[in-house]
Amino acid sequence: MTKATIGGLALGLALCMAATPHAGAQNADRKLQGVTQNGNTLEIATSDGRYLVKPYSSNIVETTFIPTGERLDPASHAVILAPGQVPVTLKDEGARLSFATPGITVTIDRQPFRISYAYRGKPLVAEKRGYEAKKAARDMETIEFALEDGEALYGAGARAVGMNRRGHRFELYNKAHYGYGDRSELLNYTIPVALSSKKYAIHFDNPQTGWLDFDSRKDGTLRYEVGGGRKTYQVVAGDSWDEVMAGYTGLTGRQPLPPRWAFGNFASRFGYRSEAETRAVVDSFIAEKIPLDAVVLDLYWFGKEVKGTMGNLDWDRDTFPNAEKMMADFKQKGVKTVVISEPFVLTTSKRWQEAVDGKVLALDTSGKPYTYDFYFGNTGLIDLYKPEGRNWLWDIYRKLKAGGVSGWWGDLGEPEVHPAALQHANGAASKVHNIYGHDWARLIAEGYGKEFPNERPFILMRAGYSGSQRFGMIPWSGDVSRSWGGLQSQMEISLQMGMQGLAYMHSDLGGFAGAVLDDELYVRWLQYGVFQPVFRPHAQEEVAPEPVFRSPRAKVLARAAVWLRYAMLPYNYTIAFDNSQTGMPLMRPLMFVEADPGKPFERAGTYLWGPDFLVAPVVEPGATRREVYFPNSGSVWFDFYTGDKHRGGVLEVVKPEEAHIPVFVRAGAFVPMAKVVQTTRDYTGRQIDLNYYHDASVAASNGKLYDDDGETAGAFEQGKYEIVRFTSRYVGGRLEIGFATETGKAYAAAERGFSLKVHNVHAKPRSVTIDGRAAASRWNARHKLLEVTVPARKGQDAQLAIML
Repeated sequence: MTKATIGGLALGLALCMAATPHAGAQNADRKLQGVTQNGNTLEIATSDGRYLVKPYSSNIVETTFIPTGERLDPASHAVILAPGQVPVTLKDEGARLSFATPGITVTIDRQPFRISYAYRGKPLVAEKRGYEAKKAARDMETIEFALEDGEALYGAGARAVGMNRRGHRFELYNKAHYGYGDRSELLNYTIPVALSSKKYAIHFDNPQTGWLDFDSRKDGTLRYEVGGGRKTYQVVAGDSWDEVMAGYTGLTGRQPLPPRWAFGNFASRFGYRSEAETRAVVDSFIAEKIPLDAVVLDLYWFGKEVKGTMGNLDWDRDTFPNAEKMMADFKQKGVKTVVISEPFVLTTSKRWQEAVDGKVLALDTSGKPYTYDFYFGNTGLIDLYKPEGRNWLWDIYRKLKAGGVSGWWGDLGEPEVHPAALQHANGAASKVHNIYGHDWARLIAEGYGKEFPNERPFILMRAGYSGSQRFGMIPWSGDVSRSWGGLQSQMEISLQMGMQGLAYMHSDLGGFAGAVLDDELYVRWLQYGVFQPVFRPHAQEEVAPEPVFRSPRAKVLARAAVWLRYAMLPYNYTIAFDNSQTGMPLMRPLMFVEADPGKPFERAGTYLWGPDFLVAPVVEPGATRREVYFPNSGSVWFDFYTGDKHRGGVLEVVKPEEAHIPVFVRAGAFVPMAKVVQTTRDYTGRQIDLNYYHDASVAASNGKLYDDDGETAGAFEQGKYEIVRFTSRYVGGRLEIGFATETGKAYAAAERGFSLKVHNVHAKPRSVTIDGRAAASRWNARHKLLEVTVPARKGQDAQLAIML
């Protein structure tokens, strides 16, 4: 390794140099004493400690401050990317030093001392007072950054406070908020990341509880406050939001593709009390021809009562006498079984003594299991930070899986009640509170990786932290109220969480808390649910959340929503694949594509579903009008249901319909869809309805269809996949559409046919050919729709020419 040292040079010269912006706000007590470059790491010695600056890539740089008297803690709960061999340059410019990758430049001003960051010459952010130690035992350590006027901020986890979160101070302490509505400042996922409208992110790499202040004092300061632990953060930058998402998820891990059945419909409530009731519910869906892929069992599967039984984690044979046979029968019908578990073992549970004897539980200061009261009874907490706790819980999951369980629901994993005096194997509760759910998901994911490496786990969790997506965690937004306010908050929560890596954030469709029977609210929530990551109606049992038990009209409308969800399977599975490869979320805010940052993209009420759909949920009762902003001046959007044309860059008022919410498709989009099946087990992808949305303004476009067996872990990486790529080219009245198939090296190609539906064709084409030969086609004048059958073949490779 090369080593260069620049120690105490040109300090006198620095005094006469012009100060950089915000310099007067710096920590005047911190003095630069020397700089050493050791390979790709820059070490900056100061009067109160040392900084380590190292790049992970050209657009990701990590900075760590180690105060005098402390040692480097290299362990990260979030970062999995290895620092890359990125070319760096170190320059001494007298008043300042610059340490640059091909993308990010880190500038160190000598006096007053300051570290700042720029990307491709564009200033991003600068430390303000930088790191400051506690002044008293009860104080927090802080790291401060200077913000620009007008800079919008996003992040800090799952909240409902408005898309631009600047002006708020957020607690970093995962906590349930029962029955929340249109606003919630603290929920089950708090994530120490700030994303800026300037297209950068700062991730604070420390899981301990604290605060993230998005300029609540209105003094232009981003402030991270924590009780102790690492003083490490990463800066991620990009020219586009795509690059920022790719950088952040490359750093913290990407979501593996879930099993295909996770994109189907779930039957779920709190809760099914017996085998007979559960069987009857599943059969009702089949009888009503409402597709179903999973049934979710709440805590009654291990006990007859809500209180006193948590921790049993075994079938109650009085109420579920033949659970294994029940699950096998469901599997024959294409329905998976998901069961709930919690990290609490009550002193009244059947496993209490087993957990005590096995040293499974977190302890008090005397070394005995720490017990305390909460809603469900007197309890201990499983200590995931010692092997006895992890092995005990995994052994239970292994046995349940052998009996037929297909998916895991982890509830109360904040943990819901987590006393400060409780001791885990690696320290106090405050050290691990925020990553308890994260490490619970890790336990399941790593268990599958070792013992069932070919299977994709389904892991539904109520709490997690930065990087949890890499374990396949599917988060939900907690116990939202059954109210219009509860529905109104859901878009923001999902959009923000997708920007923070957890792209499968979703809600209990219809709302969870409260005995509210409102069919209009229920239907509108399900219609929104079609265009969000997981379709799972769930609620307290006083009012049924399953469509099969709703009023006749609500049932009809709910069934239509479920059918559309299943018809969308090819598109949804493809954008999920893209998320696994690039980190781009499934739900995306309009600012991801809006060219004019002055447009009203701060509102979460209209959003993108994948790259091609614009969705405007109806979130008010009796709505007769809905404002929709169509992004990007010069673009064109088509009404998904009527084909009506809308221009981009315009705020319009549209009229909602009872049967669906307003949904629009981007001109130039390829949208693969399928015939509706009762369960994804029956889905093949061998006959696809391919919708192409033609407009003369689109000269060229592309899209794709991703397919695999829907269940093999790492199918793409193993070459067990097929991708059909679509292209369009339009010039001089001639529309060309191409198909090209990429087949993985370990995939047995099968015949795949397409029914091509070209929208917005105003006149019968003069000719339609496939590979130069005349092809049969049908043109519907009323719907301006041209249909062409592309015959099935292995490795689909065809060229269509349509003379308009």
